[in-house]
Amino acid sequence: MTARAAWTYDAHDVTKVYPGTTALRGVSFSTRPGEVHALIGENGAGKSTLVKILAGIEPPTTGRLELDGREVAFASVRDASAAGIGLIHQELQLFPDLSASENLFVGRERLTRWGTIDMAAQEREARAALARLGQDLNPRTPVGRLPLGLRQIVEIARALVAETRVLMMDEPTSALTAGEVDALFHVIRDLASHGVAVVYISHHLHELLAIADRITVLRDGAVVGAAVSAEVGVPWIVERMTGRPPHAKREVSPTAAGPVVLDARDLTLPPRSGRTALDRVSLQLRSGEVCGIYGLLGAGRTELFETLLGVHQDAGGHVSIDSRSLDRRDVAARVAAGIAMVPEDRQAAGLVPSMTVQQNMTLAHLTALAPRGALDTAAERRACEALAAALRLRAPSLDAPVVALSGGNQQKVVIGRGVMPRPRVLLLDDPTRGVDVAAKAEILTTMRSLAADGMAVAFASSDLAEVVEAADRVLVMARGRVRAEYVAGDCTEEKLTAAASSDPVKRDAIH
Repeated sequence: MTARAAWTYDAHDVTKVYPGTTALRGVSFSTRPGEVHALIGENGAGKSTLVKILAGIEPPTTGRLELDGREVAFASVRDASAAGIGLIHQELQLFPDLSASENLFVGRERLTRWGTIDMAAQEREARAALARLGQDLNPRTPVGRLPLGLRQIVEIARALVAETRVLMMDEPTSALTAGEVDALFHVIRDLASHGVAVVYISHHLHELLAIADRITVLRDGAVVGAAVSAEVGVPWIVERMTGRPPHAKREVSPTAAGPVVLDARDLTLPPRSGRTALDRVSLQLRSGEVCGIYGLLGAGRTELFETLLGVHQDAGGHVSIDSRSLDRRDVAARVAAGIAMVPEDRQAAGLVPSMTVQQNMTLAHLTALAPRGALDTAAERRACEALAAALRLRAPSLDAPVVALSGGNQQKVVIGRGVMPRPRVLLLDDPTRGVDVAAKAEILTTMRSLAADGMAVAFASSDLAEVVEAADRVLVMARGRVRAEYVAGDCTEEKLTAAASSDPVKRDAIH
């Protein structure tokens, strides 16, 4: 990245009013050259709205923006970008059919002296930017063939090749491994040392304290706290986010596991670009139990869930539910047998943005809601209202566009669709990615409640604390194999970390 003069970029008394709601109330927020400023708040607190205004996506209703002491009003994202304002979105803004290097230079292509795109120069710069993030990725690889974590790294690398003065990062580590987070933090500090002002949004509070110089907390669209990060801790942040003092964490008593519901034996999946191969993975899921699948990026967690659901036709092994074989059964047959899955990427695979909250919840269950060929709208409404209450869904109404909801509430909608038919087995792939502290706690509580009702629940996560807190039993995966298995009373973050990073061992050696 080319060093440029350090600029300040500030919001003064910004208010944003939408029909029926006020998203921001007189918010002032400042950036300083060479400083990492963390922006914190629960889902719906106004973080995304403020960032959209700073990035030129939306104008403020009242208030003003100042760039290097001069008032500015950006007409578009392109105008803001031309002024050196960069934004890395939580929901990735990539073109899946283009290569990694092409994505990095969309709108700012490197040209030859003849006016054509200099692909070689772009690939060199792309390779260097990816290397700064610790990735030896071929820049010619189509982004659509990359797993979510690597796509997020490409999004971050795109900001590195731009001449950015102020860089805003919205949940940049939500799909990254611990090693990738360390590499990203190194890059952030490098950017700051060159005078770049960094605005950092994350729900990982310890992560924020590690990288941020200053912290600003939003609640209900207003600033409720600001401090130097070295002078505060997680309890201070949580109290201002929620408006109440933090309580001591209550230990969750494991539910009594019932009989085996799902039995998978010797699952295999051949290697292919963009996915992790599975190597003879076996597991059992019991009713009344929450099973955590812990692993880092590339461990094979998503591939395991997709194989259980029947997504991959080239997978091998045996899967049965309630002792009935599902071998050679497709996705529809396995869903009918009682398997439901909540995908990792809620935007690309979980939601239909043009539909309402209710339509997204019932989309996969219209046949059941139309026993005589016509949709029973009253039954549909009752089912959605019951689920919304159980999930503590916060939405203006069930008829609101699903895109109007915060990330945590969108995730609850996807979970609601999965549990509406009362499946025997519920698979949740990284269900708390990119959601705030309160929404995460509610999702984990929902998992335990479903297990208490007799469902077999499995969730995949790379969040150590989350797995230790929520799971009755944990399987640790790495490179497509199960490395270790722990029960709740014997599970610690140290053991999970060691198992996930150890050399491959035979499964028989685990027991």
